[in-house]
Amino acid sequence: MEQIELFAIESPCRGVCENSAKGFCKGCLRSREERFHWFSLSNEARHQVLDLCKQRRVRLLKARQERLEADSARALPYGMEDELMTDLFELTND
Repeated sequence: MEQIELFAIESPCRGVCENSAKGFCKGCLRSREERFHWFSLSNEARHQVLDLCKQRRVRLLKARQERLEADSARALPYGMEDELMTDLFELTND
């Protein structure tokens, strides 16, 4: 049985809106297509996109950690540079 959403799922955009070398937004980690079609997606599809963003973030953080531990010059996933990245999925006490 599908659960009914009472509220629309908000866009994960953080206003950074800068593409990495691989085409993923440096702010929210969505692809170009995911960003452009966000408002036409169903809530289920939006959940899928958010899950993909979480997976991308986990891979990026893991690659950064491995790079730090190995002190290597290996490229980070998604074309990201060594920049401070905010946690989009962290709970805030607002």
